Amino acid sequence: MLQKIDFEDSFDGQVEQDRSHLLRPSYYLDIMKRRWPFFVLPFVLIAVAGTAAVLIWPPTYLSEGKILVQSQQIPTELVRPTVTSAAQERIQVIQQRTMTRDNLIAIADKFQLFPEKRTLMSVTELVELMKKSTKITPVDPILDFKQRTRAENPTIVFSVGFEYGDPAVAARVANELMTRILNEDLRDRTSRATDTSRFLSREVQRLQTENATLDAKIAQLRIAQGKPATTSGQDQPTSTLAQLKAELIQKGALYSDKHPMIQSLKRQIQAMESVAQGPAQTSTGNDAAAAASLDALVAQQDSLQKNLEAAMGKLMAARLGENLEKDQQSEKLEVIEQPTAPQEPIKPHRPKLLVFTLALAFGVGAGLTLVLELTDKAIRRSSELFTIVDNRLIVPIPYIATRGELRRQKRRRIAVVVLAVVAVITLLGGAYFFMPPLDLMLAKARAGLFR
Repeated sequence: MLQKIDFEDSFDGQVEQDRSHLLRPSYYLDIMKRRWPFFVLPFVLIAVAGTAAVLIWPPTYLSEGKILVQSQQIPTELVRPTVTSAAQERIQVIQQRTMTRDNLIAIADKFQLFPEKRTLMSVTELVELMKKSTKITPVDPILDFKQRTRAENPTIVFSVGFEYGDPAVAARVANELMTRILNEDLRDRTSRATDTSRFLSREVQRLQTENATLDAKIAQLRIAQGKPATTSGQDQPTSTLAQLKAELIQKGALYSDKHPMIQSLKRQIQAMESVAQGPAQTSTGNDAAAAASLDALVAQQDSLQKNLEAAMGKLMAARLGENLEKDQQSEKLEVIEQPTAPQEPIKPHRPKLLVFTLALAFGVGAGLTLVLELTDKAIRRSSELFTIVDNRLIVPIPYIATRGELRRQKRRRIAVVVLAVVAVITLLGGAYFFMPPLDLMLAKARAGLFR
């Protein structure tokens, strides 16, 4: 029976009640009943596809070790090191030398890395992939390699690691990287100390040659003035020449003729012999000029002697520093943790990705349903009907469902049940084929191995 309602009294209340429908769960339940396929279909597709992608995503393992920069074992007050550059600077230099193109390609070839990708990548892409997979970072997050003094950072520890799909291969590559870093540091420090010693040795030989030449010139001027060759009255040029020849015979038994020390001794002997023959060919000259020249040579020799003594002191210190580096008693890199094959991958984090996949599936399904509801122009509430029809012509009647609608509702319920069963079977199948056994997961959970 149709019933007439006086809308003059209940219109405002009806509009206010209609505005509050957004706060009632029944409103959203009605939307789900009408548009459940638009929610279920994207939810199931995204959830199944995302879960499958998460489960088949290949794991990536990180194997890393730690290296400590150990300070000099012998006190610096007793033996000063030859290499004085800051440890942070040396680590940066070693890192750049280790990560060169040739080294990375050699490591990739040695361990046959990325076999399935190398056929599709160029050499440059392979080098970039190697750099991306190699991790050389400070252990302490406060540490900055730009610091220059040990007072700012007394203890330096950095890690060397490599990411790869096979944990055993990742461990071998990480060990190779650490070995190359240690060898490069030892070679660099030893090379610097040896170069310093060679430079100072050449400087001492040059000063000795100049000193021997001055000795010969001073002896020549003294003899020309009728004075003894030396202040002690001994034949200094003859004695010095004999000493140089004896030293040449001694060094010649150890070194070849092309050795710098042998060539330096030969030059000194030639200079002494040429000076020894000089007095027979030089004239007396002016005595005052000769005396002034002699005093100038003596002063020059004194200055040269001081420089020679200082250079010899530096040379002795450099040789001590070189022995310090060769014996590995100075500041060095020491392995405190060797890389091992990791047991758990660092990525992907499957639980987080599964939660994100389900949240994304729910968001897409709910968003699509909401968009369709907002764009639907159908009249479902009295307030919407009042905008197009006079409220005095409206009477409420109960909804009468037809047989066709009842059949469609029954088919929808059956479809929902079938889709739910398919989704459950798919999830169970994926868990069976891709997840570890349940007893193993329970054992790890009891041991606290899940991160």
